[in-house]
Amino acid sequence: MRIVIVTGMSGAGKSTVLKSLEDLGFFCVDNLPVPLVRKFVEMTRDEDFSYDKIALGIDIRSGEGLGELGGVLKELRSVKADDEGSEENSNGISYEILYLDASNKVLVKRYKETRREHPLARGGTLEDGINQERRRIEFLKKLADYTIDTSGLLTRELKAEIHKIFSSDDRYNNMIVTIMSFGYKFGIPEDADYVFDVRFMPNPYYVEELRRKTGNDKEIQDFVMQSEESREFLDKLVDMMAFLTKQFTEKEGRHQLVIAIGCTGGRHRSVTVANELYKRMSELPYSVRVFHRDMINDSYVKGEL
Repeated sequence: MRIVIVTGMSGAGKSTVLKSLEDLGFFCVDNLPVPLVRKFVEMTRDEDFSYDKIALGIDIRSGEGLGELGGVLKELRSVKADDEGSEENSNGISYEILYLDASNKVLVKRYKETRREHPLARGGTLEDGINQERRRIEFLKKLADYTIDTSGLLTRELKAEIHKIFSSDDRYNNMIVTIMSFGYKFGIPEDADYVFDVRFMPNPYYVEELRRKTGNDKEIQDFVMQSEESREFLDKLVDMMAFLTKQFTEKEGRHQLVIAIGCTGGRHRSVTVANELYKRMSELPYSVRVFHRDMINDSYVKGEL
């Protein structure tokens, strides 16, 4: 029996996750009252229960009962390790906690788009409700086996992460690495953890037949990477980011890292380098994605910059 408790911030994507788990064969129950969690889990051990995978959605909607969840979880997980290092309690009941998070800015935006009311915002501001919720469920984040920050994830990307965790036998790593290309003309990304300037590389913009192509085209890639300096920079960048990502994951407990690669317009050199970095870092045990912020900026295509 595999039991997954899906929790986290309201608006962070729990509904999407539960639907994805249903697609993977999980029996899903959302907003189960905390006092019923133990009884429900015990019921699943009955031989007449036909599901071997269940998911429980539990969050701030449980109200005051959420404070009792810590005790319930402690009862369920009296942990001992078997010979292979897996965790199972003395009653044979084991479970995993998936915690979904997102920045306040993103949560506010999502609530405004859906026009839903936050469970704790009645009589107060939306931001106050979010901050109060974050404080009250902090203990669940500390207990989580998996944490996913959905701030920068598309729905399909979140679904892909769920499939990686729950449909694969490979060990899942919490770290999500976003590699972003951008143009300095349009500003440095505010959420970047590292920013690298590749304006020293050969610039296809000054070659008329290449100007309207992008770093996704082979002609541009060949042009940018023709120099020894470009290739040497990429090799060193890959080594450094592989090292730093490991340090952030193992020592800092980080779950999100944004690497920004910039050139003048964000169309040629930065896109090429971001794509190459993505290819190489995809071989590492992290969830890696690439995003080109300014690649199709019209003013650059028209030659106005």
